[in-house]
Amino acid sequence: MKSFTSPAHDRRAFLRFLAASPYVAAMGGVRAYAQHAPEIAAVIGDPKEALSVLDFEEAAHRKVLPGHWAYMVSGVDEDATLRANREGYRHVQLRPRRLRDATKVDMRTDLFGTVYNSPIFTCPTGGEKFFNLDGELAVARATKARGAMQMLSTSTSTPLEDVCKAHGRPVWYQLYAPSSWDACEKIVRRVEAAGCPVIALTVDSTTGRNSETYLRTRPKDLRQCQGCHENGPGPTVKERRMYDGIDMTGVTTSNPAMTWDFVDRLRKATKLKLFIKGLDTREDARLAVEHGLDGILVSNHGGRATETGRSTIEALPEVVTEVAGRIPVFIDGGVRRGTDVFKALALGAKAVGIGRPFLWGLGAFGEAGVDRVLEILQGELKLAMGNCGTQTVAAIDRSYVATPDWRP
Repeated sequence: MKSFTSPAHDRRAFLRFLAASPYVAAMGGVRAYAQHAPEIAAVIGDPKEALSVLDFEEAAHRKVLPGHWAYMVSGVDEDATLRANREGYRHVQLRPRRLRDATKVDMRTDLFGTVYNSPIFTCPTGGEKFFNLDGELAVARATKARGAMQMLSTSTSTPLEDVCKAHGRPVWYQLYAPSSWDACEKIVRRVEAAGCPVIALTVDSTTGRNSETYLRTRPKDLRQCQGCHENGPGPTVKERRMYDGIDMTGVTTSNPAMTWDFVDRLRKATKLKLFIKGLDTREDARLAVEHGLDGILVSNHGGRATETGRSTIEALPEVVTEVAGRIPVFIDGGVRRGTDVFKALALGAKAVGIGRPFLWGLGAFGEAGVDRVLEILQGELKLAMGNCGTQTVAAIDRSYVATPDWRP
């Protein structure tokens, strides 16, 4: 039997289609469409008006500088992996269990002895001041208020120590390992001195990337970029505060020669918990365990590393199966709903990261926007847990989802 949808539903679906395209978003397509159909594409003027995190996207688009926006929304090559990250969640179905007490849902999650209000954390994203002048400090205050873990990027535009103070406790730290071991060690010692419990070594973008959409959609006149960056369209080492006091002459901020030998050296150099961020195969997951890593973050850099065409939610099960509970597995990429978080947890993730959604909130309304993004996602997760019959995060397992290759 043919099903019918309302015109309003069709219009909303079309807007979602437009918003999913980084080309359309970066070129102002949604805004242009809104001029012709304002009644169905109204832009929120207050974070309290948001009903989902997607409501923040266009509000941020109208406030963030075009070059910064183009960089944030883009992936690599044809953006197939960026789109796959979102599409992957649509192929995971929930299997709710009924007639269970939903009045005692507890989302609290213990991560190496620190209890957070939920398993949702903010991913490390560089240069957050490019989206709001308070940058990482706004994110720190919002994550503190919502009891969420914050992971800070090596490319932070705010000193690590200031972020930890605003967050109320040491943040987790994402490491881009410089090509010089001396420079890398100095960063690690600073992270240790700040009390950070975890370092997440990023390994999926050591050779650079083909940011085609960004290059096509950024402003044509790059002289305007000098208002933010002293040398044109991108930040310099001087703008990245984790390199303060380090001689970076002749040193690249990432190391394309990095191998498992480097991981072993880093493992021996610090007593902090050491994650690897950017693994998505069982073979590398096995090596991570063998080399004494404390955790894995399944990530493809938000579709900004290699154009694999494969979503992180598709990669998650094989990594989880391989580590067999010996170390925790986290995931990021494409998360837009609390049900997405639930699905990732059901497939074995210990915690789930968000990236672009909190940047939308930050760009649109600063701290209040990030706070509302976290409030929405935490609320949606709690609702999904109650509806599916799971009172605790630990109770969520694979029996609560079906995937194209697995059904109970």
